[in-house]
Amino acid sequence: AFSTALAQNPPFYEEIQAYKKLDSAQMPAKNAILFIGSSSFNFWKDMQQYFPNHTVINRGFGGSSLPDVIRYANDIIYPYQPKQVVIYCGENDIATLNATPTVVLGRMKTLVGMIRGKFKNIPIAFVSIKPSPSRSHLMPVMASANRMIKEYLAKLKNTVYIDVYSQMLNAEGKPKPEIFVDDNLHMNAKGYAIWKQAIEPHLIK
Repeated sequence: AFSTALAQNPPFYEEIQAYKKLDSAQMPAKNAILFIGSSSFNFWKDMQQYFPNHTVINRGFGGSSLPDVIRYANDIIYPYQPKQVVIYCGENDIATLNATPTVVLGRMKTLVGMIRGKFKNIPIAFVSIKPSPSRSHLMPVMASANRMIKEYLAKLKNTVYIDVYSQMLNAEGKPKPEIFVDDNLHMNAKGYAIWKQAIEPHLIK
C-alpha cells in the first residue's frame, strides 16, 4: 500500500497540468492581472467578461488551500509576468484543514513572500475569505483570519485587502442565501456581481 501512495500525483495535479497545456498552446499576455486561489475563482469561468477593461489570467483551482497554491507556484504563478496578483485562498484551509487564523496568516505570508521574491514589489490584492451558508459555523474563524491578513497587508507596500465578506451578509449578519448556488458554498452571478464591484476599483490599469 505504501508504494502505491507514493505513485499517486499530488492533489489537483490534473487541473494544473490542464493549465500548463493551455499555456503551452498559447502563453497568456504579459502585464495581465493574475488571479490565483481556490474554486471561487475557478468557477468564475466568465471572469474576463466582468473586467472588460483589464486582461485577466484565471488560475484558480479546485478546493485548493494555501499549501496547494504554494506547491504549484512554479506552474501557475512564476511563468507569467503579471502586473498584479489577486489572491482568493484560505477558506478551505479553515473549512477542510481546520487551520487556525494564525496558521492561515503564516501560509499567506509564505505565499506573498514567494510572489514578491519572484516579482519584486508587484501589487498584490487579497480578496477576503467569504462567508458561506454551508460554513456559517466557521464565520468567526474566517473573520479573525481576515482581520489578521488585513493587518499584515497594511504593513506592506503595494498591497490591498478587498472586503467582500461584509458585502455578502444580510441585515441579520448572515450570508445572503440568494447569492449562492444550491450547494450553499459557491456563488451565482449575483454573488460574482458583488465581487466585481468590490475588486474592480483595485485592479491596476
